[in-house]
Amino acid sequence: MVFDNVVSEHNPVNKLQRGGFLVETPAGYIQFGSPPETIKDTMSLPGGVPDIFVLPKNMFSWIKGISVAEIEFPLYYNFFLRNKKTLIICRDDQYHKIKRVLKESLFGPEVFDIAEDYITGGSHVPDIRAEMNYFRKGNRLSNMVCFGIFKNNNFRFKGVSISIGENGDYSVSAGGQHIAIVPGDIEYTPKYIIGERLKDPYLPPLFGVTCLGPSHGFDPEENTSGFIIWLNHQGVMIDPPVNSTEWLEASNVSHKFIDSIILTHCHADHDAGTFQKILEEGRITVYTTETVMGSFLEKYSALSGVETGYLGKLFNFHPVKIGSPIYINGGKFELFYTLHSIPTIGFRMEFQNQSFVYTSDHNNDPVLHKTLYDEKIISRERYEELSDFPWDSNVIYHESGVPPLHTPIKYLDSLPGDLKKKTVVYHIARKDFPSETSLTLARFGMENTLYFPAQAPPYEEAYQILSVFKRLDFMQDMPVWKAQELLDIVDIRKYTKGERLIEKGTTGTEFYIIYAGNITVENEGLDDSKIYGPYDYFGEVSLITGQDRAADVYAATDVVLFTIEKNKFLNFIVGTEFEKILNKVAATRSSETWNLMSLNSFFRYCTSTQRTWIESIFIPLEIELPENIIIQGEKLKSIYLIRSGEVDALVDGRPVRRLERGEFAGSLPRLYNNLEAEYTFRNRGNVSLFELKREDIVQFVDRNPGLIMKFSYDLTE
Repeated sequence: MVFDNVVSEHNPVNKLQRGGFLVETPAGYIQFGSPPETIKDTMSLPGGVPDIFVLPKNMFSWIKGISVAEIEFPLYYNFFLRNKKTLIICRDDQYHKIKRVLKESLFGPEVFDIAEDYITGGSHVPDIRAEMNYFRKGNRLSNMVCFGIFKNNNFRFKGVSISIGENGDYSVSAGGQHIAIVPGDIEYTPKYIIGERLKDPYLPPLFGVTCLGPSHGFDPEENTSGFIIWLNHQGVMIDPPVNSTEWLEASNVSHKFIDSIILTHCHADHDAGTFQKILEEGRITVYTTETVMGSFLEKYSALSGVETGYLGKLFNFHPVKIGSPIYINGGKFELFYTLHSIPTIGFRMEFQNQSFVYTSDHNNDPVLHKTLYDEKIISRERYEELSDFPWDSNVIYHESGVPPLHTPIKYLDSLPGDLKKKTVVYHIARKDFPSETSLTLARFGMENTLYFPAQAPPYEEAYQILSVFKRLDFMQDMPVWKAQELLDIVDIRKYTKGERLIEKGTTGTEFYIIYAGNITVENEGLDDSKIYGPYDYFGEVSLITGQDRAADVYAATDVVLFTIEKNKFLNFIVGTEFEKILNKVAATRSSETWNLMSLNSFFRYCTSTQRTWIESIFIPLEIELPENIIIQGEKLKSIYLIRSGEVDALVDGRPVRRLERGEFAGSLPRLYNNLEAEYTFRNRGNVSLFELKREDIVQFVDRNPGLIMKFSYDLTE
């Protein structure tokens, strides 16, 4: 069925721009699936934001890394602006899960000890629970939402019947008349504004701030707020909005420059893009308090059906303490709890001779502070803390919005002129910002990045080189003393777009690491060109084998490379694990292995760098006569990638499927999780395989945890 983008009497189904479907019925609009920010699609429709939602079978997409059951903002809209309840229709097993999600988002964690987030014997510990209860005003989830449960795959409401078919699709009817068939699988289509695409690949500054979005979750005209702080030529993402990676790539900025996140709280407009970032190449470090992290894991465990303990293994968590600074990329961050409806952190940071404040969601109105103190909701110490806002900082990024959850713009516009001139306001729609003011409205886009006149640190270039090399897989196991040697042997080269870096058939003389830009590797045997970007490396195999270069390499954009001369490189890696890996790669790498990986469903999620690493663990294996390669019920020790020949998958001795070139014999997720084989795999004759041993797969997946989640859930969706 083809869906138009407008609901009409001739077509009652609207395929929303960001994903999900809207069906016009006698009971009003019914929305099926709710990816992030679909409220921005429905606000402008004739019937407005729906108050009936049907949850998809899978509430979380591991492929996209997002919730497709984001009801939080429609619920806010219906309750606070329309004084209406929202009806959520779901399967029986989803009822308790979606309640957990909504309670966590609306009211914060049920059980927490905020004192754990403060250094012992340090700052006064505020009564955050009392503040949360003030904003809650006695509201309960039952005041805001009601639930409908499918019984025998059917639900009826106000004369409208919704049924779930065998294939998972929904059928909608009313008054005995069929209205629509709605797909059961909900896709998500990113929608965002990037501003001006940069002509050349972005080189991160010493210190700067980029706004990814200046507004809030109810503004259909602008991106939702989110920021990147550039420190020492690396990025820290603050509350990554959904689509942040696509936004960066579309702006000509590599997402690899960002390897850490500060998560301030768990409202959907602040945490929706966090798991997207976590599931990218490598491991992300998340900085936040134990309380906020606990709430985040509870929320996404309920959405995804994955235990909190397992989710926590997908990234590096760096717990922060109020009253004790943390240091990220050379910047000093001091965090504080803001005044909001759920536990929320803001921060002040210093780098060299500059300082910056990010409030996150916070009501900074002194009138409210005094009211809370007079009503004994906050203590004198908390009142003084809120009053002592760090206005002395060089630049203040301050939120604004509808009170009581947000700071009224009238208060910010009443500040003294010198404070207003250094205050940048975000989380506010352009239409609500004063036309005559010396405040600055946050402007999104790379072209509007704010650059601070920071003094260069004494070891800026060395820090820059090491920040690149620490991302490389082979550097992660090298001793610290090798860093000094590294700084002595690295050179920096720049090439223009279209320039040939390596000529096929020539002698290899250098090892290359990309700092900025992209290159392409072209070989007659490749079905598709290899494309490498920042922090990828190339040119290593020729140096190891002594053979001539096997491919031409061109600058796909202007590029900046770190290079190491051949003899210096070989001396640097001698006796290391990387030398062993390169020798393995040299033995197996060919256009055939690259093309083979292109046929496999797992490797389509892998970047060029990840595929290169996988090549190093391939063990060639030839089997002539039929035999059981893997036996059902036995612990998996290896899986096998089929190069040629055929392999049967059997259950209890009965063939159920025949596997061919490019497919796995064995389950990669079960291998990683040390489980028994569900099938016996038996070759039908002569086969050529690549064996992948468990210890190698575990090491690879632990460094790239997002891959196993995407692949595991792709098999089941």
